[in-house]
Amino acid sequence: MFMRNILTAGVTTILSAGILWAGGPADRPERTHDYGLGRPATDQEIRAWNIDVAPTGEGLPAGQGTAKQGATLFAARCAACHGLTGQEGPMDRLVGGVGTLASQHPIKTIGSYWPYATTLYDYVHRAMPFPAPQSLSPDEVYSVVAWLLYRNGIIVEDTVLDAHSLPGIPMPNRQGFFPDPRPDVPRP
Repeated sequence: MFMRNILTAGVTTILSAGILWAGGPADRPERTHDYGLGRPATDQEIRAWNIDVAPTGEGLPAGQGTAKQGATLFAARCAACHGLTGQEGPMDRLVGGVGTLASQHPIKTIGSYWPYATTLYDYVHRAMPFPAPQSLSPDEVYSVVAWLLYRNGIIVEDTVLDAHSLPGIPMPNRQGFFPDPRPDVPRP
């Protein structure tokens, strides 16, 4: 009974605060109260959070890296989770798997599954290494991405990756994805 009363009070509070609204955005009443919470974000704060990289390469920072540089970084910062070659370790396999997607046991890796080299940069930059996300510099991220693409046979070892070269790298499974047919999903 106690839990029911707490839940009822919580739902009533949320509904009375106007957080949940059944109508669309045009149906919402104009906000008439300033509760003194928060403030508008500054341009500098927005830039600090605006770190995503689009499939087109929009958002890639200045910097560069090669597979040779990435090998050392991968061994030091990534191998504990993904193994020295990117094929072993307790976490996801990153290398190999080409030709397995249509099999009974598909192996989804960067080389077999990933559609865009640019979004690989985005993921590594935002989420890796696991214990310290966003701790790699742009040069380090380009280098690790170069090593991963090299290990998957997508680029040659001396390829220099940067904001200009990365968007032009064709990924093996790029055409393996299909557009979402729902009418409410924006099309490129």
